[in-house]
Amino acid sequence: MPASTESTASSDENGYDVIGDVHGCAAPLTDLLNRLGCHVNQSRGAYEHPTRQAIFVGDLVDRGPAQLEVLRIVKGMVDAGSAQIVMGNHEFNAVAYDTPSPDGGFLRAHTEKNTSQHQAFLDQVDGDTRTEYLDWFTTLPLWLDLGGLRVVHACWHEPSIRVVVEVLGLNRFTSRDQFARATTKGDPLYEAVEVLLKGPEIDLVGHGQQRYFDRDGNGRSRARVAWWDDDATTLRALAVMGSNFKTIDGKPYPPLPGTEVEADDQSYSYRGDVPVFYGHYWREGRPQRGVDFTDRTACVDFSAVKSGALVAYRWSGEREIDEDHYVGVG
Repeated sequence: MPASTESTASSDENGYDVIGDVHGCAAPLTDLLNRLGCHVNQSRGAYEHPTRQAIFVGDLVDRGPAQLEVLRIVKGMVDAGSAQIVMGNHEFNAVAYDTPSPDGGFLRAHTEKNTSQHQAFLDQVDGDTRTEYLDWFTTLPLWLDLGGLRVVHACWHEPSIRVVVEVLGLNRFTSRDQFARATTKGDPLYEAVEVLLKGPEIDLVGHGQQRYFDRDGNGRSRARVAWWDDDATTLRALAVMGSNFKTIDGKPYPPLPGTEVEADDQSYSYRGDVPVFYGHYWREGRPQRGVDFTDRTACVDFSAVKSGALVAYRWSGEREIDEDHYVGVG
């Protein structure tokens, strides 16, 4: 289980506590907030820390058992100024699933797969309450650049950020109408949002490899890109392949070859000198250098909803990621 020392967890230094994907897990969230030294301000009705601010990396909803309670806690903190948040792909998908398409249907099709992924949210948050939170999701920034640190749900990518700013004028949507472009394949806004909220991908089939089945049993021909590894130049190093991925005949997916890939597939690598914090990638166990964190990047998603841990990184101004600043509860 990722964890820090008690001295780190109880620190009163100024800074930010970056919290990973919650996915409707309210009990671990309150445990983590307590461990971080937060308490409920009775006058504001929200958790707060005396000197620090929380930042959520998105994906508050879907899958977990207490999504409404999570939403109440996090929105209450954001409204009170004790937290900030960036949009996750699950918030984006929730808005698209609920928004009618100009061509009929919805911006996110109500297929069996999409509905199944979203069913827990539909069951637990309904009526006017659901509309209230969906409207809130629409306003969430796609990234935060706070000077000493940067936060994004899946991938920090300057070209994609520039596209969003050019199209939307700032780092967030201002109306549901804009989601139509963001869900239209081939539109520059669609491509940019895909990278920021879901991460870049590399075509395995196009590189002579077979399709695979992920942990949820979905067949895929593309793999996520290890954009946090600025030295990755080969297919083996760039493609993120889980140990539980299977071939079409149910066997463990074999190691990828160490062949060099095109420059375009290497172009997502983060080479900035400002630390970036992100979620999305379903990590497990204790944080490992080179996998979960590097000198300048740190994942805070450790699979809270799938028997993992809800994790925060306690940032206090450091320029390089420190493994001891992870705080986790299981």
